[in-house]
Amino acid sequence: MSQLDFFASAPAPAIPKSATTVPQLDLKTLESWLWDSANILRGSIDSSDFKNYIFGLLFLKRANDVFEEEVDAIVARDGVSREDAEEDTYFHIPAEARWVTVKKATENIGVVLDKAFAAIERDNTQLEGVMTATKFGDKEKLSDHTLQRLLSHFNRHSLRNADLYTPDLLGDAYEYLIKQFADDAGKKGGEFYTPRGVVKLVVGLIKPEAKNRVYDPTCGSGGMLIEAARYIAQQPGGKVGNNINVSLYGQEKNLGTWAIAKLNMLLHNFDSADLRKGDTLVSPQHKNGDNELMLFDRVIANPPFSQDRWWTPAEVSQEKKLDKHGKEKEVAPNYASVVVDNFGRLHYGIPPRGYADMAFLQHMLAVLKQDGRMGVVLPHGTLFRGGAEGSIRQKLLEADLVEGIVGLPSALFYNTGIPAAIWVLAKTKAPARRGNVLLLDASQEFKEGKNQNELEDRHVERVLAAYNAGQDEDKYLRVVPLAEIKANDYNLNISRYIDRSTAAAAIDLPTVHAALRELEAKEAEIDEKLERLLEEIGI
Repeated sequence: MSQLDFFASAPAPAIPKSATTVPQLDLKTLESWLWDSANILRGSIDSSDFKNYIFGLLFLKRANDVFEEEVDAIVARDGVSREDAEEDTYFHIPAEARWVTVKKATENIGVVLDKAFAAIERDNTQLEGVMTATKFGDKEKLSDHTLQRLLSHFNRHSLRNADLYTPDLLGDAYEYLIKQFADDAGKKGGEFYTPRGVVKLVVGLIKPEAKNRVYDPTCGSGGMLIEAARYIAQQPGGKVGNNINVSLYGQEKNLGTWAIAKLNMLLHNFDSADLRKGDTLVSPQHKNGDNELMLFDRVIANPPFSQDRWWTPAEVSQEKKLDKHGKEKEVAPNYASVVVDNFGRLHYGIPPRGYADMAFLQHMLAVLKQDGRMGVVLPHGTLFRGGAEGSIRQKLLEADLVEGIVGLPSALFYNTGIPAAIWVLAKTKAPARRGNVLLLDASQEFKEGKNQNELEDRHVERVLAAYNAGQDEDKYLRVVPLAEIKANDYNLNISRYIDRSTAAAAIDLPTVHAALRELEAKEAEIDEKLERLLEEIGI
């Protein structure tokens, strides 16, 4: 169970109805209010950094409001003093981090905020490194005037549970903001955001279940893990009381993005989600007491596409040599000989230096339980590239680990326009799917957008219905025997197996000749009329 009662269900204080004058926030109002905070920052910092500052302040306001709400409830319930009630809350807000204290600051506001966040980390060890990942104290970036405007703006609405339409509302607004920041910041913003439709599709393909341990090795802002939990909540046994019956795990290399993921989990009431910092390929963090990799029921990811120089130890001290002009240049390391993985994850081969895709896939496979399922979004090139990747693909297919491939539309992602594909793998396939690979061409399942295309719910539902049925569907889905894939040199390019072309209509020559004769007759009639008109006017 990974719910945080502090954020999800702090008891509402006993306030007389006449005193309740603040209308409950709906999602649209909340989203607009939070997005307006970005407009205050425009011109001060790069738009790709908005998220770090806004999410920090959002959490500070939310934590303070729910803390005060819980204190009021304890006072009303137990008849104790406020001082005693403040010591009895689940999540403690120290005096220097109280909203009423912070908003009074008129100078060195950034330093006041930095101290507030450090104090929250000090008193709440589960947030260590999260709140202080962003520094507010640099006046060259954020002036006191800008921060005063931000604090005043955040003070406009209460974020107590009683003042939200639902306690989950803030998590939904948070996801909206993550998408908006990806829209606003383009490629840089898109690095930590996977479009919601893609996330829903991958989750639907791997079907997480109650009590599962779900893991994302490149968790970004945590969207895939949260969607997996939402899916489980709708399944039999998926909820125990108000708690979703799931354990969430993730790792993220970028410190700022990891901090956002931690806040995202807290705002969605997943306090015990185990998110760790670091490079998953070089230094996987989720291990048991014997220093062996933990195993998971479901593994899900959208790793960075075709990441190069992915094995850091090989890049630290590169050899150098002189070129023909006497200039030093680095000698690219041969990954096949220098990459040594102590966890034995690269069982099917070492990917080339310029493409980490198959390294991420093999890591995911290595931490998957024998009866588990995994889904990973990879660039289309992984379906057909040769060399080391081709060899890895062949071995995966020969081991009958690939259950299905879903080809996605182009221009779905913020950081690339190239199409991608979802790989679905299982160590133990269902008997009916053994010896085959299900190939589905979803390249036309999208709503066209100005900058990015969108995978809507109706598209996701159609793909999942066809995939689950597992029956051939003309120009859309084929269940392809491994023998046929072998005959195609283990190339999984979907167009080799699913022909979307439309046959040219047969030409009926007699009908065409008749139509031409009819046109010639009409042309002659028009010419005759034209000649008569010209004669009448004397030309």
